[in-house]
Amino acid sequence: MIRSKSLIVFSLVLIAVASRYLPHPANFTPILAISLFAGAHFASKKLSLFLPVCALLISDLWIGFHDQMIPVYGISLLLVVAGWQLRISSSVSKIAFWSLSGSVFFFLVTNFYVWLAGYYSYDLNGLVQCFIMAIPFFQNSLLGDLFYTTVLFGGFALIEKTGWVKLSKVPIQ
Repeated sequence: MIRSKSLIVFSLVLIAVASRYLPHPANFTPILAISLFAGAHFASKKLSLFLPVCALLISDLWIGFHDQMIPVYGISLLLVVAGWQLRISSSVSKIAFWSLSGSVFFFLVTNFYVWLAGYYSYDLNGLVQCFIMAIPFFQNSLLGDLFYTTVLFGGFALIEKTGWVKLSKVPIQ
C-alpha cells in the first residue's frame, strides 16, 4: 500500500505532464491545472512554484520555445499562488472558480500580448479582431483546464476517500 502523499501528487502531475505529448486539440493542456494543483498540495511554496515551471520548460524543450513564454509562465505562477488559497479552504466551487478564473485570465493576458506583438493593427479594431480570432482557442483552453483540474483534484480526492492508499499526514516539503 502506498503511504506517501508526495508519490501520489508527483504521479498525478507526471501523468498530466506526459499527456501534453499526446495528440490533443490546440490549447487543451494540463499546465494551468498542474499549477493550481501544485499550489494546493505542496507545503513547500518553492516546490509548488518550481514544479509548473519545470513542467513547462521540459515540454517547451521538446515541443519548442515560443514568443508567449513570459505570459504563459507568469500566469502559471499566479495559478500556483491561487492554489495556496485552496490550502486554507478548499471546495469544489472554489477549485472550479480558480480554474475558470485562470482560463479567463490566461485568455485575456496572452491575447493582449499577441496584439502587442504586432500580429494585428494597433487600434481598437485590431484588439477586437485579436480576441475574436482567439475564441476557438479559449474554448479548448477552458475545456482542458476544467478537464485536467477535475482529473488532478478529483483523482487525488478519490484516492484519499477510497482508502486505496493510506496517506501520511506529513505535508509535502
